[in-house]
Amino acid sequence: MLNVLRIAHKELGAFFSSPVAYLFIGAFLAINLFIFFWVETFFSRNIADVRPLFEWMPVLLIFLAAALTMRMWSEERRMGTLEFLMTLPVSTTQFVLGKFTACMGLVVIALLLTLPIPITVSQLGAMDWGPVIGAYLATLLLAAAYIAIGLFVSARSESQIISLIGSVLLCGLFYLLGAETLSALVGNQGSELLKLLGSGSRFDAINRGVIDARDLYYYLSIVGAFLTLNIYTLEKLRWTQTGQRGNHTRWRLVTVLLASNFLVANIWLQQVDQARIDITEGNIYSISDTTKSYLEQLNEPLLIRGYFSAKTHPLLAPLVPRLRDLIREYAVISDGKVRVEFVDPMQNPELEKEAGQKFGIRPVPFQIASKYQTAVVNSYFDVLIQYGDQYEVLSFRDLIEIKALGETDFEVELRNPEYDITRSIKKVLYGYQGSGDLFLSINHPVLFKGYISDDSKLPQQLVTLRQELKELLAEYKTNADGKLLSQFIDPDADDGRVAREIEENFGFRPMATSLLDDNTFYFYMTLEGDGQLMQIPLPEGFDKEGIRRSLEAGLKRFATGFLKTVALHTPPRQPNLPQFGMMGGNDKQFQLLQQALSENTNVTPTDLKDGRVPEAADLLVVTTPQALDEKQLFAVDQFLMKGGTVVLATSPFDITANRTELLAKENHSGLEPWLKHNGIDIEKSMVLDPQNTQYPVPVARNIGGFTIQEMRMVEYPYFVDIRDDGMEGAGSLTAGMNQLTMSWPSPITIDASKNHNRHISRLLESSAKSWTAASLNIVPDFQRFGQYGFQRQDNAGRQLLAVAVEGSFDSYFKGKASPLLNDDSGESEATQAEQEQSSNTISGVIDKSPQSARIILFAANEMFSDSTLELAATAAGTQVLNPLQLMQNTVDWSLEDRGLLAIRSRGHFSRMLIPLEQDQQQWWEYLNYALALLGLLVVYLINILKRRRTQHRYKTILNAGGSSS
Repeated sequence: MLNVLRIAHKELGAFFSSPVAYLFIGAFLAINLFIFFWVETFFSRNIADVRPLFEWMPVLLIFLAAALTMRMWSEERRMGTLEFLMTLPVSTTQFVLGKFTACMGLVVIALLLTLPIPITVSQLGAMDWGPVIGAYLATLLLAAAYIAIGLFVSARSESQIISLIGSVLLCGLFYLLGAETLSALVGNQGSELLKLLGSGSRFDAINRGVIDARDLYYYLSIVGAFLTLNIYTLEKLRWTQTGQRGNHTRWRLVTVLLASNFLVANIWLQQVDQARIDITEGNIYSISDTTKSYLEQLNEPLLIRGYFSAKTHPLLAPLVPRLRDLIREYAVISDGKVRVEFVDPMQNPELEKEAGQKFGIRPVPFQIASKYQTAVVNSYFDVLIQYGDQYEVLSFRDLIEIKALGETDFEVELRNPEYDITRSIKKVLYGYQGSGDLFLSINHPVLFKGYISDDSKLPQQLVTLRQELKELLAEYKTNADGKLLSQFIDPDADDGRVAREIEENFGFRPMATSLLDDNTFYFYMTLEGDGQLMQIPLPEGFDKEGIRRSLEAGLKRFATGFLKTVALHTPPRQPNLPQFGMMGGNDKQFQLLQQALSENTNVTPTDLKDGRVPEAADLLVVTTPQALDEKQLFAVDQFLMKGGTVVLATSPFDITANRTELLAKENHSGLEPWLKHNGIDIEKSMVLDPQNTQYPVPVARNIGGFTIQEMRMVEYPYFVDIRDDGMEGAGSLTAGMNQLTMSWPSPITIDASKNHNRHISRLLESSAKSWTAASLNIVPDFQRFGQYGFQRQDNAGRQLLAVAVEGSFDSYFKGKASPLLNDDSGESEATQAEQEQSSNTISGVIDKSPQSARIILFAANEMFSDSTLELAATAAGTQVLNPLQLMQNTVDWSLEDRGLLAIRSRGHFSRMLIPLEQDQQQWWEYLNYALALLGLLVVYLINILKRRRTQHRYKTILNAGGSSS
């Protein structure tokens, strides 16, 4: 080892004694900086990672390693010094390892000088250091492989030019084997085989932050094989010089065996798929504990079948092997509960017929272009998850995300495959269990309490309902295995003591059949268990099936393994009446929101006009409400009083935003007095923030007296960009998110006097430099107001934009009659009384909620509308819609499903840069140029000092020798 280090030291000294080392390091730094900031456009890409730095590394190292190694042996042979080296008492192996170590030392120095780039990125965003470490490790391994190849080629020729060309060709061959250009010519299986042989594809695997023993050994095997061939080549030259021939056969045999073992071991290691380390933050490429918990609930085999065509779009082809590897891991960790299949429907007509007829899976036409022609290929890229009679299908649109890097350049990645597959497993699992025995999923006793008056006070339909209720409870108890208990209490007994207690504790007040009916009664039902209490609503039809649905919906809240239900209220669509100049279709549609919520829950649209929230609802979401009437407000209020969670997205402004106009007008939601009653007020102004995202807005431009309206991407202060410092920390519904854009938000004020006994979570806040404005003019005017397009106010400061309030609330209708008993038809009181007596309307007001009640408010009316989301996605150049992820997080957080929330936060494009002005971006770019030059200068100065110290030592030795003589 000492001889190896001496040789390496000598070679490094030779490098730095000439311009070779500085040219190598300078070229390496210049090319990498140019690629990072100019070719890959780091700042416009807006992602806090260093992937652009290593994107071209496999190609760049081919030329740099060839240039570095071309003279190592060729120069020795041309100068005639190789014969001298062969006579020294140093083994050939030590010479080879010494030169290899010297080349690697130069590469290490060059890589160290690139460290300012990831350090800079970490200052500009929440960068994950795992892929950075993996990328540097992959670069060292790739450089080692290329250097070993270059040394072997250099030993075969006296010409440096021939060595250079030979090294480039051989290293290029290894790279091309796994390149998409070559692998696209074969099917998926052939592509996977080529990628196992390619140096670039192995590099990409480590570059993403997963250190796999198979990838490490691949590079080490190349290094070992070519260093062995290098040693053998030099030994042959030694034999030529010395004339020794006795060991030729043994050398050849040993060389063949070593090189073969190095390469063949790759095939054996390919079966070892568990020897890997995921060094990314949050282990985003590893199966999570949440996924394992769902797999443990499986009682029957689960099928995961991948439908992948041999020929598909070139951007999708590299994703197939990664998706296959992940799906196989589901089978590995499931202890045989998951069966995995991969099929090409194009090759199996029966499976293709089944996929289309049974599961609705059909090929997608992709347009692909080759060197000679443009063609359309029909391809499958789907995943089927089936459990019992339940199934879910994930298409390529569900599995990928696209980031636009320019007008014609796109980056396609798997969105979050574990989340997509696991949430589908959860859906089919819970859907299948939902058709089975309810009490098998309840792990603790549940007590039913009926606060019901005596039959003599009840209306006839409720007397019948009470008897049917008892029959149902008896039926449930026979299958509940002691998990269901029941108790009926007459609130009027014991001088009304119970009536006073339930009014004080739960807000239960007497019911009536009409406003004019003096006969009041009680018919309230609750379920208690495991520290939870919830009210069972009266069914609208007062029939046995209705009470069964209400009871089952309540019991499911105490059970695990059932899909939750979200009641979603959106503004009604306008009628299509062209004869009156009214074109149908409210442009505020919420299909994207409904689709996102449907991934993990059952979504039930509701207009709330009957004054009730659907019985099965576990959560109420109200977005962009418009002029809610008293009954609709009563439905929201009473859902909260029952201990439910109400999620609201509203503000005092209605925005019309599309590609042709941008208008604002005042909006009356109908929730304003209700929110104020609960200590929450939305101010009649909007928040503007210098920390914002771009948005395509119509901008007026004056040319020669003519005003031209054009769409321009501008920094838009009404699109508030919220980062980590504006989000509540870990454990909240924003956990895992580091960026969110809120569109046209309004500030929220919390009345501390009304909320002193409630828990307040300040979910989202604007930056400290934001300000508010009440103007309805939301089109920027850059000629008048400069950079931001709007006049800045003096009221700068953080503004609360989203809040969660949890605790006990008093009803807005406390002390008032139920709106369900009112009739605004204008008829006489006698006529109303007759109709009410003959109707099924029975209602009361719950005055007080339990502690579990919760209001979650996002003060942005347009935040979740399709038009706003699509325009924001266009501006960001990606399909990733953080507002939808926020709403999904909100639902999971509210329904106590924190596992999927944790998986969802492991997205690919979630880490964004902090907002920077153009001059700030240039400053950071120039800083990296300066640091690179400074690093090169430091290396030069260290070498000068080292040479001077060596010269001083030699002079000392010579002087000492002269004195002694």
